[in-house]
Amino acid sequence: MINFEEEIKKFHPSLEVDEAEDAIYNSNTTDLTDILLEMMQETKENR
Repeated sequence: MINFEEEIKKFHPSLEVDEAEDAIYNSNTTDLTDILLEMMQETKENR
């Protein structure tokens, strides 16, 4: 039978997952909020 407590103790996260997580969190991509803020700023400047 599998001893889940022993398996959990042996567990180490994959480096690939950590690297992907860093790339996602450190990515400076434009999202909808950024676009809306920019549009609002342009609208204020044009008034």
